Amino acid sequence: MKRWQWAVRLLTRRMWFRAALFCVFAVALAMAGALLGHTISYDFAGKVGAKSVDNILNVLASSMLAVTTFSLTAMVSAYAGATSNITPRAVQLLIDDTTAQNALATFLGSFLFAVVGIIALSTGLYGETGRVILFAGTILVIALIVVTFLRWIEHITRFGRVGDTIERVEHAATQAVRAMAQRPRFGEKERRAVPSGATCIHHNGIGRITHVDTPQLAEVAKEIGGEITLSALPGTFVDPARVIAWTTVRLDDRQMRRIREAFTVSNNRAFDHDPRFGLVVLSEIGSRALSPAVNDPGTAIAVLEAGTRVLAAILRHDPEERDDPFPGVHVPAFAFPDLLEDLYRPLARDGSATVELGIRLQKSLAALAAIEPRARQDCMLEADDALARAQSQLASSTDADRLRTVHDRIRQHADR
Repeated sequence: MKRWQWAVRLLTRRMWFRAALFCVFAVALAMAGALLGHTISYDFAGKVGAKSVDNILNVLASSMLAVTTFSLTAMVSAYAGATSNITPRAVQLLIDDTTAQNALATFLGSFLFAVVGIIALSTGLYGETGRVILFAGTILVIALIVVTFLRWIEHITRFGRVGDTIERVEHAATQAVRAMAQRPRFGEKERRAVPSGATCIHHNGIGRITHVDTPQLAEVAKEIGGEITLSALPGTFVDPARVIAWTTVRLDDRQMRRIREAFTVSNNRAFDHDPRFGLVVLSEIGSRALSPAVNDPGTAIAVLEAGTRVLAAILRHDPEERDDPFPGVHVPAFAFPDLLEDLYRPLARDGSATVELGIRLQKSLAALAAIEPRARQDCMLEADDALARAQSQLASSTDADRLRTVHDRIRQHADR
């Protein structure tokens, strides 16, 4: 995805964007009567009875302002609840919710439509024939309000709840899997050393990489006749001392600037191209649920199951079929042990005294090992770590023996 396409995607997610579009549509619809009123005959205008549009617009103006205020209050309350009770990192998914944005845009645009219509009527801008078009526009707006309001009533009953937020994070992480350029790397962690004499590119900003313009990097690689190797993936924290890419070809200032500009750096991480961030947020939700103040292991188990589905999607990801190759650009793979640590390590630490979670965690890792044989060693190492943490925290020897039995059975099956 090009950088300008990424910028447009971010723009369309802003809450004011949809509201502004609907407001423009509402003003255009309200003024259509003044521009197209001459196309309606006086006889037809007299039969329709559009004189009642004044009262309808007054009702819309008074009611839509109250509904808009109520909707905005409900949305802010959901954001505040998610921040304090779930995790602040998941709030952005609630802000980007299209149903909530459409509802707010529809109610605000309807209010503006009614206000503009009342003003135009008071100035006599429409005339008898223009009222017919305004009347038809009012009926259309009312129909939109009814449909949107019914959807909003159903949506607001679960908007911002824990289960709803877990589903949103899981969906965002699964969508991010499609942006992965390669399948994950298994086995021990390794760092690819930068060759001696290579040209290293650093970024001037300080923050998290949220997007990499791979097509632009491919253009530069073609221009220099060499390969550009990325040293930082989306989600990586960068600063002027951090190498973000390197190449064995000498670069001029313009080429280095183009490579640097291909990396978008923001203050916060984003879900779109960073599946690790989705796993981190899921683990945060689970850790919050396991805190003594909440003590909700059921939510932690739901998080574990959601994270297992995300990791399964990563293991099944086939970039050769889904992603277009960019010659000349080498993108390193995510390390699968890091992905496992992002999800399981916090849950194993904070839920070490809960045998139900421990058993579910062991079975989750066994399911991943069954999907991809190359991941068995990584999964079993994580299972061993979780077992060791639980054995030192479980107060009941019966629970400890039960967890040990489950772990041994899973390990025997994985070693076959």
